[in-house]
Amino acid sequence: MPVLDVGGTHVTAALVDPVGGRAVPAAVIREPLDAHAAADAVLDAIARAALALPDGHDTRWGVAMPGPFDYATGVGRFSGVGKFESLSGVDVGAGLRARLGGRAERLRFLNDADAFALGEYGSGAAAGHDRVVCLTLGTGVGSSFLSAGRPVHTGPLVPPDGYAHRLTVHGRPLEDTVSRRGIRSHYARLSPAADGHLPDVRELAARAVKGDSAAVEAFRHAFGALGLALAPWLGRFEATAVVVGGSVARSWDLVHPALTTGLGASGGPVVPVLPARLPEEAPLIGAARWARDAPEDP
Repeated sequence: MPVLDVGGTHVTAALVDPVGGRAVPAAVIREPLDAHAAADAVLDAIARAALALPDGHDTRWGVAMPGPFDYATGVGRFSGVGKFESLSGVDVGAGLRARLGGRAERLRFLNDADAFALGEYGSGAAAGHDRVVCLTLGTGVGSSFLSAGRPVHTGPLVPPDGYAHRLTVHGRPLEDTVSRRGIRSHYARLSPAADGHLPDVRELAARAVKGDSAAVEAFRHAFGALGLALAPWLGRFEATAVVVGGSVARSWDLVHPALTTGLGASGGPVVPVLPARLPEEAPLIGAARWARDAPEDP
């Protein structure tokens, strides 16, 4: 099954074994992608990665895309989010089908966090949990509330549209605190840089490991806040686990204790907080599952 995982800096094309539920190692193509390029340039780059895959595959594709995006129609809704602005109002599905020719008859789009969750549910740390919340921590907070292997985006048991980034904490939007900019800003308040250099999150993680108290506190503050915001929804959703992936989750020894402390401080349910088992591969597996199992979608 052919799939695409579109991110802000790169696109990955792959073939996923529909029986084993794993990406075929020799058929994974990763190419750089400029999220600020013109629409045709973005679509050309995505199509180049797709066309680099071996021929002879299924003509149904699973495509994991960041939001905001109209996943049912394949139209971009990226206005005012600082990435892929050129795709706002663009029929991405039609553009990719035209570029891929007979190799793509049908595209099934889904949110990138939902793709991650489906992959972890099928083959990773979320397996065996009928109700699980999956998080991707990077520049912001991606999330998926998964019930029996299907993302839930409506109803009183999940945040607005089923996305944790719509929540607030300490009276502010969640991603003001739990994000790349939020972690760096908090560090800057605690430890103003004399030379004006503000370390990025990876460098802050390294500093925290070496004992920089301001860096440790920046992570504790951010992911403790995430736990506080998320805890009530774990109870409403009756989740039995939280699975965490994304680039920031690589600093597990900093993220995990802060997140679990935040969850516990709210008095909410105690559930295991687990690292992703397939952090890189899960979105590819999830996109393939979506393409295979959701044939009724346009």
